[in-house]
Amino acid sequence: MIAPLIAAFLPPGLDVWAAAILITASFFTSALTVAVGIGGGVALLALMGYLVPVAAIIPVHGVVQLGSNVGRTALLSSHVAWACLAAFLIGAIPGAWAGSSVVGELPEPVLKAALGGFILLITWMRLPRLAAITLPGFAVTGAITTFLTMIFGATGPFNAVVLSKAFPDRLRFQATTAAVMSLQHLVKTAAFALAGFAFGPWLPLLVAMILTGLAGTWVGTHILRKTPESRFQLIFKICLTLLALDLIRRSVAGMAHG
Repeated sequence: MIAPLIAAFLPPGLDVWAAAILITASFFTSALTVAVGIGGGVALLALMGYLVPVAAIIPVHGVVQLGSNVGRTALLSSHVAWACLAAFLIGAIPGAWAGSSVVGELPEPVLKAALGGFILLITWMRLPRLAAITLPGFAVTGAITTFLTMIFGATGPFNAVVLSKAFPDRLRFQATTAAVMSLQHLVKTAAFALAGFAFGPWLPLLVAMILTGLAGTWVGTHILRKTPESRFQLIFKICLTLLALDLIRRSVAGMAHG
């Protein structure tokens, strides 16, 4: 009785169990992001590669991450570097426009392979050390990473590399990263809406995932910092690697059958 009722509020191609997994995962991945400063968006993206139709992965992921990052920004709003955020927006708008014109041209197997490769790259690559950047540098960063997030979905690690060099103070870094990601996901969501993606059927699921994500943000702030990070990071990277390799495997299989 209950399952058919819930299914009536879900978008086509998504069953009740998949929705339950996504809603639960939103909680844990948001908690992860707050606890270790990075990684939750990538983990959720990798999981969505299994459960969500490929054309909906990036736009739906963007809305959920928007809610999660707005929550983080609200908690740390007094530490946000607002001038840098404004410069980032100047670059993010053309970056989103350029990315939206590319993403629709990629066939499903290619997108899955690119997604898997991207997850492997940002999971294991030692990202370069960058000098602190100026306001024009934030605009360039906004353009590049917003273009990439339109295609791959989760560019938090790249933004974090830049911001960690610009803001050595931990609270200022966390707050500005959250604000930058909120802005980036907002611009991305608007770009997908203008490009014609139908968010309407996804709204009930999105609301549920955002609410559990906000709960995860609160829990991550108060509890998960006690978890031993070195052991957790290794397990986390192994799980992401397995998910990414399977995305690539499914891509190759799709190309073979295509």
